Amino acid sequence: MPQNETVVLVHGLWMHGAAMLLMKHRLARRGYRVTTYSYPAIRLDLDENAQRLAQYCDALPGARIHFVAHSLGCLVALRAAPLLPRSRLGRLVLLGPPLQDSYSARRVQRLPGGRSIIGRSIGQWLASPRSSGFESLDAGVIAGTGRVGLGRFFAHALPKPNDGVVSVEETRVPGVRDHIVLAVSHSVMLVASAVVHQVCAFLGEGKFDRARERAASVN
Repeated sequence: MPQNETVVLVHGLWMHGAAMLLMKHRLARRGYRVTTYSYPAIRLDLDENAQRLAQYCDALPGARIHFVAHSLGCLVALRAAPLLPRSRLGRLVLLGPPLQDSYSARRVQRLPGGRSIIGRSIGQWLASPRSSGFESLDAGVIAGTGRVGLGRFFAHALPKPNDGVVSVEETRVPGVRDHIVLAVSHSVMLVASAVVHQVCAFLGEGKFDRARERAASVN
């Protein structure tokens, strides 16, 4: 990647930027300039967090800004992307993004105190129309089939295949540049070397490494 570009890592719900440190280290070893971003998913709503992320990006060095986001962080990054100058917005790699809906979040929301547990960001998104306009973004989606996560508490109902939190179908929307499914769970996406490889492939080429995917399926 050219040295005048920066990759911003955006964590998911109930996490902190520290959850992305291993991925940051691995991407940096491959020559990327990387920073992690933390945001208060419970206290602030999606619009507020997107505005803060965009302001954070304004101060970053580099002609272009790329996002690698996980789970709820994907929704924050997607909402922040249009707030960046078009000339600065690079590619987005979305890891386990609940783009269509989130069965898991809706189930938690219905629990006693559930609205407080999931926080304002995901609460606002659940009540909003679904994202559109992906054709204008250079975005790639990585879904998982590990099935270890929050969904184990209602595994009988979470649509399959899934990564334990988000179903593969929930990650599919028209207009994204590429979509790939890996045998990793929702949380393992943050530490799996196969995910880092595919992130680098999309950041560099605008598409995922299908040769690597085919080789993994054979082995």
